[in-house]
Amino acid sequence: MLQQSLLSDELYVRDHQGQYRAASDSELFAATRTRLEKAIQREVGISQPSDAARYLVSHFAGYEREAFVVVHLDTRHRVLGIEEAAVGTIDGASVYPREIVKSVLSRNSSAVIFAHNHPSGVPDPSSADRRLTERLRDALSLVDVRVLDHLVVAGGDYVSFSQRGLL
Repeated sequence: MLQQSLLSDELYVRDHQGQYRAASDSELFAATRTRLEKAIQREVGISQPSDAARYLVSHFAGYEREAFVVVHLDTRHRVLGIEEAAVGTIDGASVYPREIVKSVLSRNSSAVIFAHNHPSGVPDPSSADRRLTERLRDALSLVDVRVLDHLVVAGGDYVSFSQRGLL
């Protein structure tokens, strides 16, 4: 039987000895990301920005530093995998087109969606975000991989490059 203290609003995890303890925020965020990634991979496909945003807003929850992810897709836009390609500082992450191309080819992706977070809470794409997207789109077009979108996530909000006509 659970102790009364375990019936609070906190979520608990069991350690290797079978004892329960309060789960840390990082454990909760990691478990949520894992669960959502499995759920999105079972979906029929990503047909609009809101499909990707549903997962990606949760993925970036709790991030205090900027991170850049690649959502790898097959020919029917079903998720092959989601890769965190870069983690940086509070206001930037270094993304290298060569590394993105290598990753896309190794997963045999037909299309990709990029996303990164803005810990500032403002989802508006910067000029650096636009230049990076253009460089990545140009590099991937050489190997016949389409860039479907780039989402900038800030808290529960997001901006879609494709919806804004930036792709």
